[in-house]
Amino acid sequence: MNTQEVIAQFNQYVIGNYGRLPRVITRGEGNYLYDLDGNKILDFFPGWAVSGIGHCHPKVVEAIRKQAGELLHIDNTFYTLQQGKLAQLLSERAFGGKCFFCNSGAEANEAAMKLARRHTPKEKYKYITAQHSFHGRTFGAVTATGQPKYHEGFMPLMAGFEYVPFNDIDALTKVFTDEVCGVLIEPIQGEGGVNEATPEYMQTIRDLCDEHGAMMILDEVQTGMGRTGRWFGYQHYDIVPDIITMAKTLGGGVAIGAMMARPEIAATLTPGTHASTFGGNPLACAAGIATIEAIEQEKLIDNANRMGQYAVEKLTQLKQKFSVIHGLRGKGLMIGIELTSPGADIVSKCLEKGLRINCTQGNILRFMPSMTITKEQIDQAIGILRDVLESEA
Repeated sequence: MNTQEVIAQFNQYVIGNYGRLPRVITRGEGNYLYDLDGNKILDFFPGWAVSGIGHCHPKVVEAIRKQAGELLHIDNTFYTLQQGKLAQLLSERAFGGKCFFCNSGAEANEAAMKLARRHTPKEKYKYITAQHSFHGRTFGAVTATGQPKYHEGFMPLMAGFEYVPFNDIDALTKVFTDEVCGVLIEPIQGEGGVNEATPEYMQTIRDLCDEHGAMMILDEVQTGMGRTGRWFGYQHYDIVPDIITMAKTLGGGVAIGAMMARPEIAATLTPGTHASTFGGNPLACAAGIATIEAIEQEKLIDNANRMGQYAVEKLTQLKQKFSVIHGLRGKGLMIGIELTSPGADIVSKCLEKGLRINCTQGNILRFMPSMTITKEQIDQAIGILRDVLESEA
C-alpha cells in the first residue's frame, strides 16, 4: 500500500477523532522516524513525549522480546517478578511510596483521585486543579483538566472541581476549604504551555493540604522519568507529595501508567476498591524495568540537563535574531518556545524539512526530544527551525 491508500483505509475504517499528519510512519530508531515514502524525520516530540529514551531503544526491545516468550499477561490475583521489581525501582527513586499500575496517564490520575476520596473523610469530595492543566480524557480526568475546550459536548461534568489560575497563591487559598480532598497539579504544565510552578506555589499547596487534611497529588505523566533533569519534577522543589502519577516515558514506548502513594495512604486501597485488568502486566513492567536501567546505565538524566542547557543556549541565540520568539521556558528537555504569533504553520514547515515539533496553546512550540539527544541533532533541529523562521520573515 502507498501513503494515500493507507490514509484512505483510515478514513473508511478508523474513527476520525485525531487530526493526523499526512505521513505513514513505518519505523522509528533512536531520534529518527521513517515514513512509507522513505523520508527521514528528526523527532523532537517523540510519541507525544512517550519515547523519552528514543524510539525502539535496544534495551527495551530486547526486554520485550524476552518477556514475550515467557509470559505476556497474567491477572493480578497472582504475584509476578516484573511488577514487584518495577515498583521497587520507582519507589527507590521517588519518596518510598507504593505503586498501583495501570495503562495510561489518565488511568493513573483516575486512581489518584479515587484514592484521595477514599483516604479522606466522607465530607471531603472536592478537588482543586489549575487552569490550563491537562490530566487526560476519561470523564474524571477531563473534568480535572482546566481547559473549557476539552469540556465542550460532555457537559455536565463531574461535580466537585474548582479551577484556579496556575501559580496564583491567593486564588488557591481562597477556594481551599475543609471539603477539599485533593489538589491535582502538574509541576510543569505541558499541554498548557510549558508553565513552571513556582517554589512558593508548591510550598503553599503542601502547607494547605497539611492544614486541611487533603492530598497533594502531582501529575508527573510528562515531567516524570528524568525529562526535567531529575527523576521527577517535584524533586526540583523542597516538598514531598502524597501521591504522584506517571506514564509516557515509563514504558519506553509500551503502554503503562502508575500511581505512587505514601504507604499509609496506599493502604486505603484494599482489595476490591480499585483495579486494572491489564495494569502491571509482565510485558509492560519488563519494558519499564529496562527503561529505568537504560536511563541509569547511559546517564540519560545528566544528558537531559546538559542537552537542555545547550538547546536553550542555541534557542536564545535564535531569539536574538527573530522577534517572533518572545521567550523560552522549561526545565531539562521540556522546553517551550513562546511566539508572538500562531505556530501551526511553523510546525508544518518544519515537518516538511524533516523536523517534528509540536505547538500547543496556539503559540507555544514544544521542544521535547528524547533524553538520548545529541548536540549534533540539536544543531540540526535549530538549523531547520532557523530556515523556517527566515522563510516566514
